Amino acid sequence: MVKKRSKNEAKRQQILNAAIQLFTEQGFAATSMELIAKNADVSKQTVYSHFGNKDELFSASIENKCESLHIFDFSLNDLTDPHTTLFNFAKAFTEFITSKEACAVHKICVFESTAYPQVSDLFYRAGPLRLTKEVTLLMEGLHQQKILCIENPKHAALQFLHMMKGELWMQIEFNTKERISSDEVDEYLRDSVAFFIRGYSF
Repeated sequence: MVKKRSKNEAKRQQILNAAIQLFTEQGFAATSMELIAKNADVSKQTVYSHFGNKDELFSASIENKCESLHIFDFSLNDLTDPHTTLFNFAKAFTEFITSKEACAVHKICVFESTAYPQVSDLFYRAGPLRLTKEVTLLMEGLHQQKILCIENPKHAALQFLHMMKGELWMQIEFNTKERISSDEVDEYLRDSVAFFIRGYSF
């Protein structure tokens, strides 16, 4: 039997959906809590009952986007097939960083970093920093289960994440007309995962 979400959970998700859309379309400064409430079809009081302020809502909307793409869907209990685990994570990670929302928020952080420096900090803590911590745990698991030899899990996590960005992320970052195909992305990710595993093999 499928468990139904409570009204509070449903309203919270409505607010998050409206927030990420407005933040990515209009930027942080131009997006008010009142406008988010209007687009979410809830009262302003309801928005504040779920999120104390705009900073908190911005962070929550970034975290919610990460979770909706299932980036963290891996088990630390069974890592016996590191190729599959790391490739599936790399796919989800690539989908996230090249998504319309992530690219828009990245541009917002750059554009508003002088007037609103907290925006970049909020995004960093809700997105990149959380990702790094999760992948660090993954690397620790691979080391503890003696699947890979990873003496510095955080360094390995950062190496892995930066390696997986690849050519597609650079093309999107510089808004080039030419984009590599999904098959080329998959091939790059598989090669990179294999390279990473060879580098940390016993």
